[in-house]
Amino acid sequence: MTPLPPLDFRSDTVTQPDEAMRLAMSRAEVADDVLDHDPTMRLLEDRVAELLGVEAALWVPTGSMGNLIALTVHLRPGDRFLAPRGAHVLDSELGTAAFIAGGMPHPLECDAGPGRASPDAVRAAAGVPGPYYNLRTTLLCLENTHNSAGGSVTQPDEHALLVSAARETGLRVHLDGARLWNAAVALGLPPAALAVGVDTVQVCLSKGLGAPVGSVVAGSALFVAEARRVRKMLGGGVRQGGVLAAAGLVGLDRVDDLAQDHANAKALAKGLAELGWQVDEPETNIVLAGVPDLDVTLAGLRHLGVHAGPMSGRVRFVTHRDVGADDVVEALRRIGSAS
Repeated sequence: MTPLPPLDFRSDTVTQPDEAMRLAMSRAEVADDVLDHDPTMRLLEDRVAELLGVEAALWVPTGSMGNLIALTVHLRPGDRFLAPRGAHVLDSELGTAAFIAGGMPHPLECDAGPGRASPDAVRAAAGVPGPYYNLRTTLLCLENTHNSAGGSVTQPDEHALLVSAARETGLRVHLDGARLWNAAVALGLPPAALAVGVDTVQVCLSKGLGAPVGSVVAGSALFVAEARRVRKMLGGGVRQGGVLAAAGLVGLDRVDDLAQDHANAKALAKGLAELGWQVDEPETNIVLAGVPDLDVTLAGLRHLGVHAGPMSGRVRFVTHRDVGADDVVEALRRIGSAS
């Protein structure tokens, strides 16, 4: 029996650069970014800074490195930082926030909805200064969209109240916006509207935007100057990086395409629900489905040529530019045929 062609819903990181993106990469103007600041890299960084409404930005190889750079700049060894439970900086970055940045992580319960802590939770966790030997809380990390909560979106008014609570208690704010583009498209707002008041923000180019590699960490010009030094410490200085930055520039031209990914996620969720699956209504491009046996379900899906992954004890399907509406229909047909 001929295996069914695979439909890959494991992540929006599996996308392949298309011909237009590869052509842009091949034609990129380049220089040694460590020595001279590659011109295409500078163009990308300036464009992202403008989109986010901040002074400056820095390309980094990965979102995890971008988050780590921000935490390293913000934290002194032994400082405590807050983040909603299940946040990427807590659970999916191999503990580098503690091991390298020296921060003591403290998860906030998501009492305001999936992936979202309330301002009161921030105030309570920040506490008041105590004796010198007490932990000193100095940073709040937010995540929009929140990956492990199924791509949940933080609204701008909620974001503003969280930032205000952080300021009241003397905390700086870092925003992990790996999928901030998705949040902006879902809300019909510019990305800068979702980063108001933060000290730093990280956005990813290699997820829904389809670049093969790269993220950007951004903030004040002073922060970016220090971030460039930390990037070098972590081995992230890239020489002729314009080849990679060119892909990111093409990706930024396609932000509006994320609306189709969101529509495909809703169609997938609706179809799974009609097949009897317990599915959360997706806000963006991530579908979480509860199943009786996660390992058995994932193995069964692989047998059907439908590749998904585990997340928060559930099956996670992620729609992206390389799986279209027809692929969603085909995935549902295969799953339905095995029911």
